[in-house]
Amino acid sequence: MPPTTPSPKPGPTPTPAPSGMRRWGPLFGAACLLIALGFGAAAWLRRPAEAPGFGSVAGEVTLPGGVNLGGPFTLVNQDGRTVTDRDYRGRWTLMTFGYTFCPDVCPTELATIASALDALDPALAERVQPVFVSIDPARDTPEHLKQYVALFHPRLVGLTGTPEQVAAAARAYRVYYAKARGQDTTEYLMDHSSFMYLIGPDGTVRALFQPGVTPEQLAEALRRRAAQS
Repeated sequence: MPPTTPSPKPGPTPTPAPSGMRRWGPLFGAACLLIALGFGAAAWLRRPAEAPGFGSVAGEVTLPGGVNLGGPFTLVNQDGRTVTDRDYRGRWTLMTFGYTFCPDVCPTELATIASALDALDPALAERVQPVFVSIDPARDTPEHLKQYVALFHPRLVGLTGTPEQVAAAARAYRVYYAKARGQDTTEYLMDHSSFMYLIGPDGTVRALFQPGVTPEQLAEALRRRAAQS
């Protein structure tokens, strides 16, 4: 069970976020993803009446038909082993992108995922693999990730890789990330979009969850989705 308020990272305390730094809230983050996908907001956020139950949890976004999101990736896990998207086929994957030096959003989301998994029946929780993909490979080595993910949940997997591998995975999932403007030291911060991706056993993205979703809402959505397979 992760600590109620986990440390943002093991090791040195991260530089506090400057007062002008963007906070990727639900509305701004949703807008970024809408632009990246090239869909209008009305079409993206619509919850079709013909699919009752889908997108019924606050913060859950169901993909419109025809949207192609996600895809193959090759990364390195916290044990230094090369893995691909196929290593997670056959079960549900709950994936989020971030970095271990993140002062607020990333630890909050990972704590939400951990609490949601712990709220599930153990047999159901075993069918959901939580994954944290670093968008800061320069600092997030496998060894560092291993310490970090252990703070949240024993089943949480951390993934990193070369800058090129990380960039390819981010492109596949339409993830925006960049070093914060003016942050040239080793204690820099990263701007990044912040969604949770629920990937089905077949490797397709089934739903997104916006920042701010609660553990209870996430657990409810996981129960409903997992019942489909």
